[in-house]
Amino acid sequence: MGGWEGGIRVPGIFRWPGRLIPGREVAEPTSLMDVFPTVVKLAGGTLPEDRILDGRDLMPLLEGRTNRSQHEFMFHYCGMYLNAVRWHPPDSDSIFKVHFFTPNFSPAGAVGCYDTSVCMCHGEFVTYHSPPLVFELSGDPSESRPLSPDTEPRLAEVLERVERAVTEHRRTLTPVERQLTWAKVLWKPWLQPCCGTFFLTFFL
Repeated sequence: MGGWEGGIRVPGIFRWPGRLIPGREVAEPTSLMDVFPTVVKLAGGTLPEDRILDGRDLMPLLEGRTNRSQHEFMFHYCGMYLNAVRWHPPDSDSIFKVHFFTPNFSPAGAVGCYDTSVCMCHGEFVTYHSPPLVFELSGDPSESRPLSPDTEPRLAEVLERVERAVTEHRRTLTPVERQLTWAKVLWKPWLQPCCGTFFLTFFL
């Protein structure tokens, strides 16, 4: 399941001779959603203003103008379900990760969903946590030691701040029409080009 750090910490490589410093390493988390605003700005375009964009311009990080990601919060989904939230508080080296549910690995004792071939995101395939599991990633990147009030005095503050961030995040979500209905995926010959190789092959 991508909510664990092993599925999130995937390296990316950027090369731009004359612009980016060769060999520079950036350990801050970014997202594929950051590619869109980065490319639009580099091309001199204008970002749409009729919607909220979750991506951030990567160039300040890539060029070394900042050492901190613009993502104070990152929201990790398993399918359509919000699985975990990462919080890097401003002016702090702490990185908290809050898990609302975790997968039930199978068979028992495994570290993956081998019986089902893929980790499912709902129902009996997951365990919901109330209160959520919280980890401090800078000291525990393997997410093996959940925090407790005894080990982290700020635990209640972390959960309260993440809960507010989730509420704010969900306010920005706008439902869209389902893209994979039968009416949309069935082949429509009347929408195909009227000429070309495909047309000739089909009718000859």
